[in-house]
Amino acid sequence: KVTKFSKPSEVKTKLLDGTYVDGIFLEGGRWDVEAGCLARQRPKELIQLMPFIEIIPVEANRLKLRDELPTPVYITQLRRNAMGVGLVFEANLHTKE
Repeated sequence: KVTKFSKPSEVKTKLLDGTYVDGIFLEGGRWDVEAGCLARQRPKELIQLMPFIEIIPVEANRLKLRDELPTPVYITQLRRNAMGVGLVFEANLHTKE
């Protein structure tokens, strides 16, 4: 779940399960904070810093993906590090398209 927090000082409570992640960039699209969903990128804006993302581990068979796009999260912009490893997890981002 993507939050509306953009600074660490805005987070007031800790999560019981999971964590908040900061410093993730979105490439090839943008996050519409007002609507809370993915949107088409604006001209000449190739990369956008995401707001804090709430990461909560869930068993795959309990996931209910409706109006969500499984989006890969990589270690680097090159999609892999020197050892050839890159994919960290898939973030399910809400979308209206």
